[in-house]
Amino acid sequence: MTTPIDTPIHEVVREHYGGLARSAGSCCGPSDCGCNTLYPADLTVGLPGEVAEFSLGCGDPITLAGLQPGDVVVDLGSGGGLDCFLAAKKVGKAGRVIGVDMTPDMLVKARANAARLGATNVEFRQGHIEALPVADGEATVVISNCVINLSPDKPQVFREIFRALRPGGRVAVSDIVTEGPMSSLVAQGLEAWSECVAGALPVADYEAGLRAAGFVDVQATPKDDTAAPGMKRAVPAAGMPFSALITARKP
Repeated sequence: MTTPIDTPIHEVVREHYGGLARSAGSCCGPSDCGCNTLYPADLTVGLPGEVAEFSLGCGDPITLAGLQPGDVVVDLGSGGGLDCFLAAKKVGKAGRVIGVDMTPDMLVKARANAARLGATNVEFRQGHIEALPVADGEATVVISNCVINLSPDKPQVFREIFRALRPGGRVAVSDIVTEGPMSSLVAQGLEAWSECVAGALPVADYEAGLRAAGFVDVQATPKDDTAAPGMKRAVPAAGMPFSALITARKP
């Protein structure tokens, strides 16, 4: 494991999401972005509304991952814990789920939710996704939902995912990417970065980064009905952010 180093991007992202945790807001972007429609209705059955509706994501990595009983799942940027709790139902008592987040307010919220739900196969660890607080080969599956785009060092994130996975382990990520270089019309700067826009990679670079880290069977496909917050389209437009479902496998 590497030693995490805070950057101005980490600081502004931590403050942005800490504010959401304290205010019980949701989504990367505007409050009307439809976060509660990201998952099939049967997936969130049994969860309290305030847990099920507190989503910071842009897709459904749980269905994408095809989780099995006994899987050990690491969730990068676990937020309030929703994806961890959904994963916990899939992996069962024989499995484990580890949520990693760098924002103290999010960890407080997630741990309180876990206690409320009695989710004994879920734990939350504080840490950077560039320096995951997990052992080598601890995970069978790594998931993430609209978080890797927030990192200032995505190649290091991909290397950490590779390290954390067992041989044969898999990646299932929902993230914001772009079709080609980012358009100059898209907002830049730290605020736009914390809103999941300015840090988005071209999808081809994202795939290449995973391959460079050692992954095979890398695939990224646009999510059918969601783009970046406030920008919905069926076909990704050149230079504009959109939500993609990304999978890969460690040999």
